[in-house]
Amino acid sequence: MTMVLGTLDRATALDVRQLGGRIGAEVTGVRLGGALSAETVAQVRAALLTHKVLFFRDQDHVDDEDQIGFAERFGPLTTAHPTVNTGSARVLRVTANKGMAANAWHTDVTFVDRVPALSVLRAVTLPPYGGTTVWANTVTAYDALPAPLQALVDGLWAVHTNSYDYAQQDEEHDQPDANYSRDDFVSQLFETQHPVVRVHPETGERSLVLGHFVSRFLGLNSSESTALFQLLQNRVTKLENTVRWSWRPGDVAMWDNRATQHYAVADFDHHPREMRRITVAGDVPVSLDGRRSVVVRGDAAAYSRLDELIT
Repeated sequence: MTMVLGTLDRATALDVRQLGGRIGAEVTGVRLGGALSAETVAQVRAALLTHKVLFFRDQDHVDDEDQIGFAERFGPLTTAHPTVNTGSARVLRVTANKGMAANAWHTDVTFVDRVPALSVLRAVTLPPYGGTTVWANTVTAYDALPAPLQALVDGLWAVHTNSYDYAQQDEEHDQPDANYSRDDFVSQLFETQHPVVRVHPETGERSLVLGHFVSRFLGLNSSESTALFQLLQNRVTKLENTVRWSWRPGDVAMWDNRATQHYAVADFDHHPREMRRITVAGDVPVSLDGRRSVVVRGDAAAYSRLDELIT
């Protein structure tokens, strides 16, 4: 479909091709960078809020500065990561050379209170096969819950911590990333209590806040938390609720971190893979009854300043 908002000139309208029934669209007709018009930025934002993740092909011109400039059009940026020294103020290099990747379902950085709003990911080095990324829609996952499960999760809270970081060592690898160790990711510990169901600050939609930073649910014991977490995660990651992207050189993806989870598939053997991520700052999640997430441990002010957000 072609997306035209209000009285915008049709010559500037983007072509937005929906990829799945619940999530994902490919966008053409735009050259990414910091010089985009306000009209184009508004169109991209509208498409993102609708489709949750957008894909842009053939953006071979984009370097770190272009990627930063593009992301800045959507709000203040976070630092590269709350704990890892990446060597860059804004750019997180996500690298792998042993078939590893962010191969656990997660929403980015939910271990802090101010969950990022948007992420922009660019392919830099791709393996000859594999290395795809999958996104899931956490809004439609909530909407599809049967009434008894909705009643359960509407008042449920969960503890998120970076000791469960997607980049921690797994059963096969001692080194989570080609450039950073597990000790880097947990050099400062964060723990935050989030509502399992948050109200999206722009759309008003209800979205599940889960993923593998969750350590337990408040009021439930360990075995109960594990069972319920798996039940809910299975709803989020049901194949019909996902879109899978096969990367090509020049590809850029952008997703609404408040309404999605994602998973980088580690199926590329020992070939190198490098992606670079820029993150747009977000606000503190709010529950259905108006309560905000609670910090238990760690101060994320250096990562993302709430007073910079546009309200």
